[in-house]
Amino acid sequence: MLIGLSIAVPVGPIGLLCIQRTLDHGSRIGLATGLGAAVADALYGAIGAFGVTALITLLTGARPQLAVGGAIFLLWLAWRTWRGADPQQAAAVKGGVKPWHAFGGTFLLTLSNPSTILSFIAVFSSLAHGLSTASPGWMIAGVFLGSTIWWLVLVALVGRLRVKLTMSHLRILRRGSALLLAAFAAYQLAA
Repeated sequence: MLIGLSIAVPVGPIGLLCIQRTLDHGSRIGLATGLGAAVADALYGAIGAFGVTALITLLTGARPQLAVGGAIFLLWLAWRTWRGADPQQAAAVKGGVKPWHAFGGTFLLTLSNPSTILSFIAVFSSLAHGLSTASPGWMIAGVFLGSTIWWLVLVALVGRLRVKLTMSHLRILRRGSALLLAAFAAYQLAA
């Protein structure tokens, strides 16, 4: 659980996206966003727990391509966030953001995030000696549970804050989020 929690907690592009979606679309969409990241974390946890060295080598080798793909997706999200409707307008649009779209997009973005890949490789390689006694199934469940706990806490806190913010505050936060997402994309491309 601590592995999942420690990898999910640092607020990067995924955390920012979860916060922004919770502010704009409510806790349901924010939670779907976080759960997409938690499932991707569990998948990387499975790769680490089962010690699939060839796949880890392949993912590490594909890091530049994954970084470019993830950065392009972040830029697209930044653009959509910047141009997005106010939360009241977004709620009025029929259908709005679907939970499965929020989940799937975040799942793919988390999978393409090189820092997530490297974090899991670093954590599991440092724990490699102790893994022989731990069940991979329990390790995967723990990573998923730890990550999910973080997303539940984050969405609950932001959801409580959401009701206290004015439209003007939300507009400023949305624009700031868009700029930060674009900055994360630029950093990812530069790195």
